[in-house]
Amino acid sequence: MRDLFESPSSKDPVAVARRGTRPLLRRRFYDKAAPAACAEGYAVRLDDQLVRTPRRRVLAAPNLALAQAIAAEWEAQREVIDPANMPLTRLANAIIDGVADRPAVVAADVEKYLGTDLLCYRASAPRGLVERQAQHWDPILHWAGQALGARFVLGEGVIHVAQPAAALTAVRVAIPGDPWRLGAVHSVTTLTGSALIALALAHARLTADEAWAAAHVDEYWNMEQWGRDEEALARRAFRFAELQAAATALRSLAE
Repeated sequence: MRDLFESPSSKDPVAVARRGTRPLLRRRFYDKAAPAACAEGYAVRLDDQLVRTPRRRVLAAPNLALAQAIAAEWEAQREVIDPANMPLTRLANAIIDGVADRPAVVAADVEKYLGTDLLCYRASAPRGLVERQAQHWDPILHWAGQALGARFVLGEGVIHVAQPAAALTAVRVAIPGDPWRLGAVHSVTTLTGSALIALALAHARLTADEAWAAAHVDEYWNMEQWGRDEEALARRAFRFAELQAAATALRSLAE
């Protein structure tokens, strides 16, 4: 199964979760996919064979609920095994192979987004977009202020706004330390351009749909004004599946 998913060779520990499919897909070779207890937690077993990551590690989740969700992706494959339809498996591979060995590097990457977080850069016009941004973004910033003690400074346009050191420090403490939650938060951060959206999702302040809507306020506004871009929507659907996978992982780990 090593050839089903690309090896994580990028410097970005979670970039492997964004790989496309190989041109030739392997035919399904197993009858049943199911979780199984193992030393690492709960592995995914295909008949009598354990699934392994590109680096030959056991694909094992820390709890049964998450292992069941990953196994369900394998069970859902029909004639061929298509990694493009397995975002949770891709995320698990990225966490086991790329995050577990260097969590500090991944956490630092999340921290970088805090200095230029999407939610802090507002449009000055038109009024409808300004109101739409406030509708989706202000509650998240309010949550960060109330729950994390972090108050961020807002700016207009793309001119850099320096954030208070106290705010950055307060949110930095909220970044998860365990590899699985950290990997999920990193995935959402890079997908949305906002560490604050990712952390709000991790703390159950947002649903996956709400996080996605908040991250794409400008894009949806533009489509309302100028029409749908079907190609962009197709790309977005693939990325939304990745965000949903991260949300599934976070929800399972909170149970």
